[in-house]
Amino acid sequence: MIFSATDIPGAYLITPERHEDERGFFARSYCAEEFADHGIAFIPAQSNISHNKQAFTLRGMHFHAPPYEETKLVSCSAGRLFDVAVDLRPASPAYKKWIGFELSPENGLAFFIPAGCAHGFLTLEDHTNVFYQMSPTYTPGHDRGFRWDDEEIGIDWPRKPQVMSDKDRAFDKFGSENG
Repeated sequence: MIFSATDIPGAYLITPERHEDERGFFARSYCAEEFADHGIAFIPAQSNISHNKQAFTLRGMHFHAPPYEETKLVSCSAGRLFDVAVDLRPASPAYKKWIGFELSPENGLAFFIPAGCAHGFLTLEDHTNVFYQMSPTYTPGHDRGFRWDDEEIGIDWPRKPQVMSDKDRAFDKFGSENG
């Protein structure tokens, strides 16, 4: 795996090293030893799959309140998506900055998002599947979020969302009671 640092401290775009032959390819999607070699202490406690029927489905912007901040390793197993993280750590030099990457089975990229960041994504194709590993396990009652279109954060989404949950639609701007 090739770890590329991003503009958010502790966040990495991970490119798999594919071993190809006539059958296709083999690649690691996670290795505790390789993560540790890059100073990342990440042992997944839970794995999730998000199936999204329609293109331009938005899920986000989500995060967990202390002390239950979530660390995530996100990849795309079908379709395409634009995956986003926002640094919510006040002491970080990237506080309130966002980064986003297109993930797909074709590019094989994974996005490692450290604790203290919000996460969201917009599907770019019908039937997009998102696979993510996280730690710690989901802790009910500590989930928070803010609006996907908050001007203070200024995420440049590739398209306007067409589908989202009532909960995501109802989020306030960052810094409000829920965000």
